Order: sequence, then C-alpha cells, then structure tokens
Amino acid sequence: MMIRRSTTAVLMGLLATAYGISASAQQAGPPPAVLVQAVEAKPLSEQLEFIGRAAAVDKVELRARVKGYLGPRQFTDGGPVKKDQILFTIEREPYQAAVDQKTAVRDAAKAALANADGQLRRASELLRTNTGTQVTYDQRLSEQLQAKAAVEQAEADLRDAQIQLSYTEIRSPITGRIGRAAVSPGNVVGPDSGVLATVVSDQPMRVLFPVTQRELLDARRDGTKDGSELAVQVRLADGSLYKEKGKIDFIDVTVDAKTDGQIVRAEFPNADTTLTDGQTLRVVLEAKNPASVLAVPQAAVALDQTGSFVLVVNDKNVVEHRPIKTGVSRDGLTGVESGLKAGDKVIVQGQQKVRPGMTVNPSPAPAALKKPN
Repeated sequence: MMIRRSTTAVLMGLLATAYGISASAQQAGPPPAVLVQAVEAKPLSEQLEFIGRAAAVDKVELRARVKGYLGPRQFTDGGPVKKDQILFTIEREPYQAAVDQKTAVRDAAKAALANADGQLRRASELLRTNTGTQVTYDQRLSEQLQAKAAVEQAEADLRDAQIQLSYTEIRSPITGRIGRAAVSPGNVVGPDSGVLATVVSDQPMRVLFPVTQRELLDARRDGTKDGSELAVQVRLADGSLYKEKGKIDFIDVTVDAKTDGQIVRAEFPNADTTLTDGQTLRVVLEAKNPASVLAVPQAAVALDQTGSFVLVVNDKNVVEHRPIKTGVSRDGLTGVESGLKAGDKVIVQGQQKVRPGMTVNPSPAPAALKKPN
C-alpha cells in the first residue's frame, strides 16, 4: 500500500513539473499575430429585393393593313430604326391604279359640277329677266346639287384609295430597335397575316415589380411617399448590379386581388441596351441617404449561446470578449447597435488562435480585407 501511494505521488509530481514547463514555455513564446480593424461609422441601410421584369417604354407590333406581295425588308434584324423609317413594302401597283382611277372619277365629277354651275347661272338669269321658268331653274339647281355631291363622293373615294396606297409602306411609328422579321419577302401578306416584326423603344427602359400592401405601408411609415426617397438598382442574371441607377416614377392605382400587391415602376437609362424588354431582374431598393451606424466586417462577428460577440484588442494588446447587438448586415459589413464604440479594434483574422485574456500582436488589416465583398 505504501509503495502504491509513493508511486502515485511520484507520477503526480512528474505531471505537475511537465505542466509547469509547458505553461512557462507558452508564456515565454511570442504573442500570436492577429489582424484588427478599427470600428467606424458608415452609411448603412437595409436593402429590399423584389422580382421585376423589364418593359420597353413603347412597343409596337407591325402588321400589314392591305393585302399583297411583301417586298424586300429595309432593315437589319435587331438593328436600330428611326421614326417614320420605311421597314416593309407591299406591292404598290394595284393600289396606285385604284388611286389613278379614283382621280379620274373625281376629275369627271368636277367637270360635271362646272357644267351644272353654268347651267344654273343661265337658268337664274333667264328667271330674273322673265324669259325662263321657275321649273327650269329648280331643275338646274337640283342638277348642280347632285353634281356637287358627286364631287364630294369622288373625293372621298380618292382619299380612301390614297390611304390604301399609303398602307403599302409600313413605317416605324417610333424610334428604337426592331426584332427579327417573321415573314420573308415574296409572301402574300394581309390583315390576317399576324405580326411582321416588333419595334421597341428601349432607351430608357422601365422595370415593373410587385410590392405587397404590407411593404408599402411599412415604407410609408418610414417616410417614403412616392419612392423619390429611394435609390433603385437592378441585379442582373449573373448577380452583378447594373451600373445605372433608376428612379421610381409610378405606383399603380389598383391592387391585384390575387396577390394583394401593387405594381411599382422604375425607369433606368439604357444607352448600352443591357436591359431588354421582358428580361427578369431583381430590383434592389434602399434609402438614398442612409444613416451612419457603427459597422464591423462580418468576418469579425461570431456567435455563442449568449448571442453575437466580437473579440477586441485593448490598449494593452489584450483580447477582450465583447457581446454586441447587431443591426443591418450587407456588403460584407454588420451594423452594431450596442457593445462597441468608434475606434475599438476588432479582430478580423486570427480569432481561432486566441482567447479572452491573451496578449496578442495586432496588425492593421490590409485594404483587401476591409473592402466589402
């Protein structure tokens, strides 16, 4: 029994000696290096995202209004077009012939009217000198009125023929870009042929997105009335933000009964035609002038059973544990509502090597780490 107790005492002594050597060695070693960043006030506001769709300011479907053979197209698919530019032609000859015929009928009607006018004047003179009869005068007056009506009818027919002739030239009613032609030259087209091509005016471009009633009410409580207080951007399919910023210019006056939402419209410059009619986008809204709040890199924030915290290096280069209350998080930053003050140095890299109470060797974080992702 005495031997066992002696052996145990020896082993415990050896362990205590070994632990003391290890602790001394740790104390004697250099402090671990960490990267720190000073807490700063930065403009940071909450962002809201909505699914939206691009819509051209003007969009026109070109159709044939008269029947005939389609002539050569006078544009390049997908290319720019100007207002009143001729895009398609339909054979003119039958419609030009109709105009010529109606012109001849109109001219004949005018000649008949001129003759009727002369006959009426003579009948009126004879009646005045008592050498003519009232019956003759009334007859000449009726013939003159009929001739005048015939001229009016002929002129109306001529205008109609001229309108039909004008339809043989299909012009762009707007300036914009034209899509591909749906019908090849040489085919017979007419009012039932469908859309020949579509022209869109895409500079600027509008983006429509639905907003729920609750979101609109929250925005109004925050001081937003017509959307002019908000900065608007769109996120493209690859996740990048479109370089141009937009502005809200319209909120629909009706609510969709199925979704309980209203359509909001934003307008964006589109000189490089990045935005295309019908394109699906993510609309990003935030305040134009966000309030400044204390912010730290998201990499500095950790969680434990009590909540969020950061590790701070004090003036003596000793690590401190700081519980914090977080706010808005975006662009690689997290807003801090309480727990820190401006100038505090939070550890942004090397947290796993340290613990509260340890002395460390802090270095300022390089710009690459400070810049939000």
